[in-house]
Amino acid sequence: MAPAADREGYWGPTTSTLDWCEENYAVTWYIAEFWNTVSNLIMIIPPIFGAIQSIRDGLEKRYIASYLALTVVGMGSWCFHMTLKYEMQLLDELPMIYSCCIFVYCMFECFKVYLKVKEPIFHQVMYGMLVFTLVLRSIYIVTWVYPWLRGLGYTSLGIFLLGFLLWNIDNIFCDSLRNFRKKVPPIIGVTTQFHAWWHILTGLGSYLHILFSLYTRTLYLRYRPKVKFLFGIWPVILFEPLRKH
Repeated sequence: MAPAADREGYWGPTTSTLDWCEENYAVTWYIAEFWNTVSNLIMIIPPIFGAIQSIRDGLEKRYIASYLALTVVGMGSWCFHMTLKYEMQLLDELPMIYSCCIFVYCMFECFKVYLKVKEPIFHQVMYGMLVFTLVLRSIYIVTWVYPWLRGLGYTSLGIFLLGFLLWNIDNIFCDSLRNFRKKVPPIIGVTTQFHAWWHILTGLGSYLHILFSLYTRTLYLRYRPKVKFLFGIWPVILFEPLRKH
């Protein structure tokens, strides 16, 4: 966590119960944690396109909701890190739990036909429990149901866990990271903004998890899903016509 001596900026004193390792208002007077803010773009823009594509493909509404929920998480996190206000912290933390509930619901429906607690540990424990449920369900699917989806499933999980590792490094070694950033050029220092990397990696991991869940569901419905890469980089799912019985 950040030391208490950070400067104030446009949004005034910090009222959130958490203040991350990035130096406050170091880049611009209008954004408290610049890199932790802009790194949320990966959780905002790609899921919007995913939701639009899901609507075009006529997919079940819960997958549209998954994409939009991830977008809401990104927008809430943007507002939180931009302002470091408690109200915006709730806008970040509560959608994380709600979106995970949607993800869990999607995973368990794949094979069916048809706060006032100002304590961060509460949010972290609840979020951790939901993510753990997703991990167990995903491992079950790639182990016993669709083993050929291990690549997508484990890539999603690995990216998410890497983000979680960097999140912990940012929390535990904050003082050392700040001292390091004072000694090196800004272009190098910005690469040590590990909470921003947490946003990028968990955003990508969550996006890939939605693809994994969607792939599992559409296989069961006898679609022919295929993972394609836009511009050779960004993964999306495209579908062939339904198989005839």
